[in-house]
Amino acid sequence: MTDIKNTPISHLLGQVYESAPPAERSHLLEHLLRPLSLLSLAAVADGIFADMRFRGGWPDQIQLEDAQSVHVSHVVALVDYVQQVNIESINTLTRMLMPSPLMASSAAAALMVGVLMQRVQAHRACGDYQGPEASPTPT
Repeated sequence: MTDIKNTPISHLLGQVYESAPPAERSHLLEHLLRPLSLLSLAAVADGIFADMRFRGGWPDQIQLEDAQSVHVSHVVALVDYVQQVNIESINTLTRMLMPSPLMASSAAAALMVGVLMQRVQAHRACGDYQGPEASPTPT
């Protein structure tokens, strides 16, 4: 039995994604993909996200059919990558998930929001949290 409190953020978000309805999946992907360049997208999850951008254009809108084709392992890889290049995109997921119906139905979502809030508070206490407005432009 795994201890969910020690589960990495990427795996928690994978669980959230798996239990989310198609529209929520699209919104999660849009949020995670926003800070990444096309070259970055090609390097993650065998390029599945770059393929989506080529098919749908570059706007920040993910088609429901594309969201349905993304596996949990792809989301885990994406979150791992995004955490390395733009941690604020992960930290700001709390604002997106708090009003979501997923919060009421997903223990993973509730736990992930709690972990993210603790992480942001720790960064603020250390003085190294600058907020989403200080996030760098896409890489």
